[in-house]
Amino acid sequence: MEYAKLGNTDIEVSKLCVGCMSFGKAGTMHAWTVDEAATEEIVKHALDLGINFFDTANGYSEGTSEEYLGRALKKNVSRDKVVIASKVYFNPGRLSSEAIHREIEGSLKRLGTDYLDLYIIHRFDYETPIEETMEALNDLVVSGKVRAIGASAMYGYQFYNMQLAARDHGWAQFSAMGNHYNLLYREDERELIPICRQMNVSLMPYSPLAAGHLTRPEWNTDTLRSKTDRVAMGKYDRSQEQDMEIVRRVHTLAGKYGMKMQQIALAWEWAKGVTSPIIGATKVAHFDDAAGAFSVKLTNEDIAFLEEPYEPHRIVGAIDQNPPEGVKLLDEKK
Repeated sequence: MEYAKLGNTDIEVSKLCVGCMSFGKAGTMHAWTVDEAATEEIVKHALDLGINFFDTANGYSEGTSEEYLGRALKKNVSRDKVVIASKVYFNPGRLSSEAIHREIEGSLKRLGTDYLDLYIIHRFDYETPIEETMEALNDLVVSGKVRAIGASAMYGYQFYNMQLAARDHGWAQFSAMGNHYNLLYREDERELIPICRQMNVSLMPYSPLAAGHLTRPEWNTDTLRSKTDRVAMGKYDRSQEQDMEIVRRVHTLAGKYGMKMQQIALAWEWAKGVTSPIIGATKVAHFDDAAGAFSVKLTNEDIAFLEEPYEPHRIVGAIDQNPPEGVKLLDEKK
């Protein structure tokens, strides 16, 4: 396993992060999430591989993701050996001061810990003043309940304004960005990612394998997730025709190097300066495959070959004041 510092902090994370949206009571959010026993098996295997970074959220499977993760970690590792991240936004009050102070207590209780290493705002809140949100997050850092803060998918100007508000008031600034970024979706290269680099904010993108589309030469498979994950369908299916050429090129490079497609896709992420892509897995073997990606070193020619067919996409991740239907449905589940 390889490791890196998170932004300007002294927090050292593995360059693979366990995405815990896969954990939780099935049917509360997705039909394909794994139960508590499977969660522990996956967590233990990730730890055995040297992975120390785990990313969950208060809204994943109505809190059962945090519960399953917390109990699995407590059984298998000491608290100071792991980096735990959780998120806040898809809850009553969104990112108001009251909501942030309330929701952190719920997350800490479900995870069975006194502090989070990283607390991430899950989206941008149009209803709460930026200063109110940033001051509340700073309160959590000062109190010791949170070691560092991060943000997730939003527009570049929103992230920049939040960072400036924190800087101008002497509050804690974001150290990590969990944005939507992979070979099939690169819109954040225009503004958000350059801002993160300018401010030394670590990238920990979600969906680095594009919901599995970068792991196989065909678009669809006969799995429960492929047939039921409407969020993934909304992200990728409408651009299937233009994106299949990129999928084919990943497959070609995998053959060239004798590697799996997902390993090529992850090697591209690290070549682009990503600190720790978030891997959502429902089987222990998924992490064996991911860890094998460290042996792939793509050349500049390889990267150009993979990127050349890309065409602009509609924005998926950052939300407008009138969010798309998929986000409304997620929010209504709380």
